[in-house]
Amino acid sequence: MRTEPDADKAPVVLVTRPRGESSDALCAAVRDAGFRVRAQPLLELTPIQPLPAATRRLLLELDRYQHVIFVSANAVREGLACIEDYWPQLPTGVHWYAVGEATARLLAAHGINAHTPGERMTSEGLLALPLLTGVAGQRVLIVKGEGGRDTLRETLSQRGAQVDELACYTRRCPPLAPGALPRLLRQDGVAIVLISSGEGLCNFAELLSPSETTNFSHLRLIVPSERVAEMARAAGFDNIETAENASDGAMLRALENCKPAMEVDE
Repeated sequence: MRTEPDADKAPVVLVTRPRGESSDALCAAVRDAGFRVRAQPLLELTPIQPLPAATRRLLLELDRYQHVIFVSANAVREGLACIEDYWPQLPTGVHWYAVGEATARLLAAHGINAHTPGERMTSEGLLALPLLTGVAGQRVLIVKGEGGRDTLRETLSQRGAQVDELACYTRRCPPLAPGALPRLLRQDGVAIVLISSGEGLCNFAELLSPSETTNFSHLRLIVPSERVAEMARAAGFDNIETAENASDGAMLRALENCKPAMEVDE
């Protein structure tokens, strides 16, 4: 592990991923890269228990789907647990997909070899896979949380697929007290904020009042895509670094890109 003689002078990075292994691993990696770290999730995820009857029917019909898509690591954790309750042995003839590599690794731990979009870890990247371009008349199941983007469902439906969504967890903005987020940013001297998704960015802006957004427009935001970068600019932030995707590696590379600029600022 890297030692930091001037650790008290290192920039403070705010990690905003939901609580869990993924957030812990990213915090550790940021710390090892020579930064100080604070964590404040911008999404709160809760399993849906018990599952509604309609969702249970989707699980019973799993063998009738040609394609099953997991949109996140949490979708694997919660969704696969539900699936395995109904299918101790998974049905054959199904194409499995993961939007990101971390999601694919979790599926691999359960013996599932998933198709991924490579470095383009987005819904758009997944939709470019050849297997998902000719899906007319086929059934697709998207395992996800409540809410979120509709790009996968809408595009696959336009391509002629019958698309169902299996929502296995809820997502909401953390119930922080008014003023808690700006107080954290000020008191801890946060210089860089790692934003993992568009929804996380929306919650970040919501937890800051419009006047506070102006006060913190100097913050460096690291975002996972140009789509989220555009959202950040529209929300009033103009100091933005766009990572290749939302993975730990991509976020850390973008963070390293910030170092020369921060040295100039100092």
